[in-house]
Amino acid sequence: MDRRTVMTEFAELWSAHRRVVRDVAYRVLGSVADAEDVTQETYVRLLARLDDPDAAPLDEPRAWLVTVASRLAIDRLRAHEHSRRAYVGPWLPEPVVTDERTMPEDRVTLDDSVRMALLVVLEQLSPAERTAFLLHDVFDLGFDRIADVLGVSPAAARQSASRARKRIAAEGEARFPVDPATAQRLTERFAAAASDGDLDGLVELLAADATGHFDSGGFFQDAPEGVVSGAPEVARRFLAGVGGLGLAFEVAEVNAEPGVVVRRHGRAVTVIALDFGGDRITAIHGIGNPGKLAHVR
Repeated sequence: MDRRTVMTEFAELWSAHRRVVRDVAYRVLGSVADAEDVTQETYVRLLARLDDPDAAPLDEPRAWLVTVASRLAIDRLRAHEHSRRAYVGPWLPEPVVTDERTMPEDRVTLDDSVRMALLVVLEQLSPAERTAFLLHDVFDLGFDRIADVLGVSPAAARQSASRARKRIAAEGEARFPVDPATAQRLTERFAAAASDGDLDGLVELLAADATGHFDSGGFFQDAPEGVVSGAPEVARRFLAGVGGLGLAFEVAEVNAEPGVVVRRHGRAVTVIALDFGGDRITAIHGIGNPGKLAHVR
């Protein structure tokens, strides 16, 4: 095959499947930056594969790319396990903030599998459980290929996905979103109350057993290092962290649901993802680690 033909085939394959590569990597890793690195490495491996005269034709290019990206992602996930255990405070996924300024080629596909509530639960699973669930239930990969990614038997891969499913099912809010109009209304009221420093207004929006998590990576000295529980305490600690700083609270799409981007002098300093239950906010996930916000416009 001549070089021009190879490059034409490569361009067509990559254009058709680039997004699924990044989608897989982001869901496995919970990191936009790491997902980009995995995407680039998969790109290089595809080019080398197509340029190899001894390689067999790619009969299932999507499955091949998902498999390669998954292996790279799970290797990176396992390599990060120690640093994540040593992380100061809660470790939350990097948020995906989408607006009209986001270029189509830079968009992660947004669906229920990218909601913050689900990603937070996935963070509690082992790398094998997380990957097996995502590859089978979200990306429709068979257990033979998943077993190859994980280096286990198909039966073990199936069992990992089953364990993940049970854990997710136990966290009902992680799997099923609330009515979009209700979520939008609650988020707008939340942003207004935060902007006004309205403690009572915030408490009214929160479920009685609401929780708060703030991922600062140690950059915010007064940030709670554990989970804050109960509507009054969550609201109080939240306002204590943002009050008097001249911050603007902008409603935006965060991981496929209404959320809030907190800006200071136009620069994003925190992104807030919200969980919803009925007509209340059940959890606040604040991501303020600057390293996790570099991609947010």
